[in-house]
Amino acid sequence: MDYVDKTLECSDCGASFTFSAGEQELFATRGFTNEPKRCPECRATRKQQRDGDGYGDQRRREMYPAVCASCGKDTQVPFQPRQDRPVYCSECYSKVRLETRI
Repeated sequence: MDYVDKTLECSDCGASFTFSAGEQELFATRGFTNEPKRCPECRATRKQQRDGDGYGDQRRREMYPAVCASCGKDTQVPFQPRQDRPVYCSECYSKVRLETRI
């Protein structure tokens, strides 16, 4: 299919922007069926507001103190530890994960 540049109007700021043939082709290869509603500047602003400082929810994630079941080192994990499941520091977890793959 041949794509042709289209001029669209941003739903946020009302500015006109070009939806290029290359972007249309990219959208099609990714399975997107709708045209973009926002201009690139408004898309970037919205993404920044949604992601905050660029780390997504990682910075806001609550961490819980734990003791590594393997080496006994104090660590923090992003989930509430349970008594019936072992908790590992990141170094020991990497080792345990490798062992379970073999």
